Amino acid sequence: MRYAVAMMTKTSGIQVVDRVAKLLEAIANARGPASLKYLAADSGLHPSTTFRILAALQTHDLVEKNPAGDYELGRRLLRLAQRVPARNDLREVAKPTMNWLRDQTGESINLTVREGDEVIYIERVLPNRMMRVEQVIGSRAPLHVTAVGKLLLGEDSEDSCRDYARRTTLPKYTRNTHTTAEALLADIKTSAARGYARDDEEAELGVGCVGVLLRGPQGEAVAGLSISAPRERLKEDWIPLLQEAGRRLSQRLSDQS
Repeated sequence: MRYAVAMMTKTSGIQVVDRVAKLLEAIANARGPASLKYLAADSGLHPSTTFRILAALQTHDLVEKNPAGDYELGRRLLRLAQRVPARNDLREVAKPTMNWLRDQTGESINLTVREGDEVIYIERVLPNRMMRVEQVIGSRAPLHVTAVGKLLLGEDSEDSCRDYARRTTLPKYTRNTHTTAEALLADIKTSAARGYARDDEEAELGVGCVGVLLRGPQGEAVAGLSISAPRERLKEDWIPLLQEAGRRLSQRLSDQS
């Protein structure tokens, strides 16, 4: 069994943020100092708009301009990037604890990160049984139909959650999918308060999931850990085990900073 994969356009709904993202991506793609002309063409922005945004980014040290007049990523942005665990490092850190949790529950364990309006499955460990929930590494799912996705939404403001609902229109995957902002917000608030979330057959009928967040040294959410199983096999006894695994991994991430 697999979650349906939903590909969405990566836009925030806020024009200036989308333009900044395009320019930063263009600078990164250049693999070295890039001219104003190149960045305008690569991002699809007018040169005057490109110049104004780059000037603002320079003010915050997110972009730097060299003596030749070309642009590159700023040192402040690079410092911020160093605080985010690389996915390969995260997978390496998480795998032993994921194996332990799999052995305790006998079910599939998933490691996910957020990218835009989706979660991406970056690692999994599987039980040795015929009937199991199997997520494909690299597959994606909308935030509102996954346990970890709801917790990640809960890290944002209520207005941001409502923006997500408007932007995505909350597509329906099963009869249990939240298709209104109010129902989704209620679930998000409940999940955030208790420290774990459920997917109650919201992505696929017959499949359930429970998830927690993994946090970095500053308390920031960096990933999610979850147990997936046929709905009838999910047990309340797994929640303390999942939370313990989440605490272990969060501590390891903090210790490595």
